[in-house]
Amino acid sequence: MTSPLSLAEKLARTHDLSGSELHTLIADRTDETRAYLQQQAGAVREQIYGSRVFIRGLIEFTNYCKNNCYYCGIRRGNDKAERYRLTEDDILACCAEGHALGFRTFVLQGGEDPFFTDEKLVSIVRAIRQGYPDSAITLSLGEHSEQSYRALFEAGADRYLLRHETATKAHYARLHPPEMDFDRRMTCLEQLKAIGYQVGCGFMIGSPGQTVDDLVRDLRFIKTFRPHMVGIGPFLSHQDTPFRDQPNGTAELTLYLLSILRLLLPEVLLPATTALGTAAGDGRERGILAGANVVMPNLSPVSVRKKYLLYDKKICTGEESAQCIGCLTRRMASVGCTLAVDRGDSLLH
Repeated sequence: MTSPLSLAEKLARTHDLSGSELHTLIADRTDETRAYLQQQAGAVREQIYGSRVFIRGLIEFTNYCKNNCYYCGIRRGNDKAERYRLTEDDILACCAEGHALGFRTFVLQGGEDPFFTDEKLVSIVRAIRQGYPDSAITLSLGEHSEQSYRALFEAGADRYLLRHETATKAHYARLHPPEMDFDRRMTCLEQLKAIGYQVGCGFMIGSPGQTVDDLVRDLRFIKTFRPHMVGIGPFLSHQDTPFRDQPNGTAELTLYLLSILRLLLPEVLLPATTALGTAAGDGRERGILAGANVVMPNLSPVSVRKKYLLYDKKICTGEESAQCIGCLTRRMASVGCTLAVDRGDSLLH
């Protein structure tokens, strides 16, 4: 049987492994394999993107959602959630503050909120595009029609993040209510790519019922789909969801998979996510060392940050944006990296 270390060496050399090889690499991981993958992933990130870490200004503009995903704190069925919506003026004020601080990517993220019609969303995107022509606009708004995606792209959006959550159909059904459809999610990703967006997908680590085989399918899907960005983070439970008593995913496995992803798709943009920083105090720094090269500080008004709780104990809910940037600058310097003041487009073609 091939050892995990020899498989890690093959991955570093060829940037590909079969499903069975990935299974062994994950299931039989050792400290030696972990250290080797981290070193190789860090070297590849450095070779392609240098020591620069790209910042994205996250604007969580609505926590209303029509969906009832079993893991999510802003699910429709959580009647304890304190709901809010930002106005277009609120969102533009966040962009003005962020641009002054050096942000050149704005990420509009929200639940699937029917209040924000295509007309409203197009107006917001167009206003940001006109006000900040040097900046990238990323949307993370869930599933919409191809017509909606196209209208937003034509209004000036550059990127779209849509986490697939799991590439296993049966596992998807375990995480979502029956009205949500795995094939529909995958179709949306294909449509976004065909329209011309830089597309991000991603999945949770340690979500209820997840197996090593599920993780292998995620990795093989990503290798085949070739997204421009992959966002992964540990599953973290929320007290007001059906998964409240489920064990959390681990920072350890998340970091291991970050390194594998960097080696599978060397040019991909990889965030060290807030969930990873919540799971481990130094999670974002460790994420950068494992091969990540994106962080996404919160530009939302401080007054609403505690209301956008997808999981319990989320970090950075009380910091002002400028404070957060100062803190992140120091944190990235501690691992030999600097925050980059530009759009930070993916080099994946």
